Amino acid sequence: MKNNYEIKLHMNEEMLRKFLFVSQRDGRTPNNQFLFMLRNNIAYYEKTKGKISQADIANIDLSEYEN
Repeated sequence: MKNNYEIKLHMNEEMLRKFLFVSQRDGRTPNNQFLFMLRNNIAYYEKTKGKISQADIANIDLSEYEN
């Protein structure tokens, strides 16, 4: 699972500036900051709602996000 995918995000200027501020303060690139937050969000989801099964993951269509 070494493929890289791209997701286009839309946000307002204030949110972008705050996100970049947090990234800089935490010493992360914006990409690494986003991945850090995403991992934490997934961990929280699994902690509160149960682990996401490999079968559920395998059923997700990634074709829309391929380069």
